[in-house]
Amino acid sequence: MTAPSAGGDATTSKAVTYKDKSKPTDVRTSNINAAKAVCDAIRTSLGPRGMDKMIQTANGEVTITNDGATILKQMNVIHPAAKMLVELSRAQDVEAGDGTTSVVVIAGALLDAAEKLLQRGIHPTAISESFQRAAALAVDILTKISMPIEITNRELLIKCASTSLNSKVVSQHSSLLGPLAVEAVLTIVEPGHEQACNLSDIKVIKQLGGTVEDTELIEGIVFPQKSANVSGPKRIEKAKIVLHLSPKTDMDHNVVISDYAAMDRVLKEERTYILNIVQKSILRDAVSDLALHFLDKIKCMVIKDIEREDVEFAAVPIASLDHFVAENLVTADLVEEVGVGGGRMVKVTGAQSAGRTVTLLVRGSNKLVLEEADRSLHDALCVIRCLVRKRALIAGGGAPEIEPPSRNTLEGIDAICTRAYANALEIIPFTLAENAGLNPIQTVTELRNRHAKGETSAGINVRKGAITDILEENVIQPLLVSTFALTFATETVRSILKIDDIINTIT
Repeated sequence: MTAPSAGGDATTSKAVTYKDKSKPTDVRTSNINAAKAVCDAIRTSLGPRGMDKMIQTANGEVTITNDGATILKQMNVIHPAAKMLVELSRAQDVEAGDGTTSVVVIAGALLDAAEKLLQRGIHPTAISESFQRAAALAVDILTKISMPIEITNRELLIKCASTSLNSKVVSQHSSLLGPLAVEAVLTIVEPGHEQACNLSDIKVIKQLGGTVEDTELIEGIVFPQKSANVSGPKRIEKAKIVLHLSPKTDMDHNVVISDYAAMDRVLKEERTYILNIVQKSILRDAVSDLALHFLDKIKCMVIKDIEREDVEFAAVPIASLDHFVAENLVTADLVEEVGVGGGRMVKVTGAQSAGRTVTLLVRGSNKLVLEEADRSLHDALCVIRCLVRKRALIAGGGAPEIEPPSRNTLEGIDAICTRAYANALEIIPFTLAENAGLNPIQTVTELRNRHAKGETSAGINVRKGAITDILEENVIQPLLVSTFALTFATETVRSILKIDDIINTIT
């Protein structure tokens, strides 16, 4: 009776061991399928003819957009591998600003290619290393076919910004928003410090009312609140500004007064103190009604509760009365309160210490259009920033993604993996054609044939429904957008391929 029992235990042990060996494959397959599901969810939003997504939050708010980063950020993603694609889109949004949908679509295609290579028996580490070399080769090829530009060529910069805007909901306004984005970025760029181009110097204010065509660029800073004065001035030329961060003058205190003479002394001291601190200032903290009364009398404009990120652009912060000296005053050519839409705002132009600060006042007829115009303008600003950092352009319309396959010269397993990598990149022109209602297989085959003949600028013209010289159609994009997308997508795919188990913690 003992021998059969031992045999049964051995059989059970072998079965358990065999099951454990299959677990990494199951985990890897699960991760790939989850990531591909995210890719498929936003693939239809790629390109100028891509579809829009309507996103409804738990509280009933609705967002309509085709921006990949926005869609994924609001999507309820549970699987940890799928969350990696959300982070991938966010990284592309931070570094390049544009291509947030493309980078996820590329990652999904690379995972699909990797899954087929795994089924052929190639080790995931070999695939990972080959994909890394293929990405470096692709970036090198794109760099070679890129065109250098100068940032003084505003016409080319506007064409790049318009290409980015053409795939957005507000594409019909690209001729207006494109030049505004170019002008805003070039204003804040310091000669010799292009790498330090910081978009936080461009303040974007959204104001409901009007249309997108009413969007304007203001060379200065705008405070989205009205002045606190009751009867004070609404317009001051050659103004002097100081940022006062003093303690609040309307704090509640209990003072016990025994006679009328003491009450008179208290009121007199309060008036004297407030008169001492009344200056032409922008106040971060609250100001009392008595102080406003005196400020109105001396014709001083007061703005309360400004945002902390605006402090550095407004003036030198002053916390003590001893620092109210001429050196800490900032002069401005004009400070005025204006009506915008249904509200009031204060514009400060020609400020001495504002540096290279500009404000984009975005307008929209409703909240959905306003939010999408803001997102689209952000993408356009990021595109121009990419061109300032790396002054190189490449053709759009699927041309850069179809180019690497025609230059594949590797051998061995690397050649197999690199060929699969190159074929996966064809998902971009394939999707562009599919979303435009064209025959994707016929279009991609013709595009591949044109590139094999050396036409590096041949791309998909979705408006004409044919393969044309995409540079002549002014469909261009920064080199950094494509290289970032390839690099980030490859890194994410490599990370997913190297995962062979998912471990849940206790807490």
